[in-house]
Amino acid sequence: MALKRIWIPSPNYSSRGGAAVRLLVLHTAEGSRTIESLGSFFQSPSAGVSSHTGADDKVNTVGEYVSRGNKSWTCANFNPVACQIEMCAFAAWDNAEWHRHPNMLQNVASWLAEESKAFGIPLTILSDAQAQGSGRGVCQHRQLGAAGGGHSDCGNGFPISEVVAMAGGSPAPPQPSQPPSGGTGGVPAPPFPYPSDHYLGRPDPDPKCHSGFYGGVDTTNVRTWQQRMRDRGWSISVDGQYGDQSYSICRQYQSEKGLSVDGLTGPATWKSTWESPIT
Repeated sequence: MALKRIWIPSPNYSSRGGAAVRLLVLHTAEGSRTIESLGSFFQSPSAGVSSHTGADDKVNTVGEYVSRGNKSWTCANFNPVACQIEMCAFAAWDNAEWHRHPNMLQNVASWLAEESKAFGIPLTILSDAQAQGSGRGVCQHRQLGAAGGGHSDCGNGFPISEVVAMAGGSPAPPQPSQPPSGGTGGVPAPPFPYPSDHYLGRPDPDPKCHSGFYGGVDTTNVRTWQQRMRDRGWSISVDGQYGDQSYSICRQYQSEKGLSVDGLTGPATWKSTWESPIT
């Protein structure tokens, strides 16, 4: 059954300038709880933002604010190549809360299926590198990094694999949940992204500390380190925020590798994260 689309036009859009759509991007609205209230917000020229579509808990119904042929304004540099949906939800929701909104999840799945068909985009979950590169598929706003606005939605609890599977697509491959036994590292480390006396750490007034809690490139850099730690097999949230979990896991890792144990990811710990053997 085709989605019912309620047209609530926003003036906040522009031409794609000939760019081809390659991304279906999922967002959380972080405030509006209905597609109507979200549409009202997008109708204000002073808001300066918009999305193509919105989803709430109504059965088989979405709000439509910008036509798919035009560019909506919600993921910065990636707007020309993205078709986008805002869920009337919050990135802070855990997985259990998301599953209290089955109609919303189904609406998003149905939207993905329809947009996939319209644009010929595969229903495949992209990695961060694929989304930020030239990949074609589905991603969350958070995966677009600083060039996408440095946001953290849809959050750690969002069941993206389940939603894409509901749409008829391919779920993401599972990630290891425990440090693997054996294996090797030996991957060349990317350059440490700050001066040598700076570090990734929990929020601190020290200007040399980069926590990722305030968005921008810091969030991207924290997420890069967290993803590498997850790739090594550590059970760590890849949320771009260097909180207590990242601090604790960093200390464990530093102790294991004979590094200075301070829970801060400076140049030595950063380099080791890529280049040290996995044990």
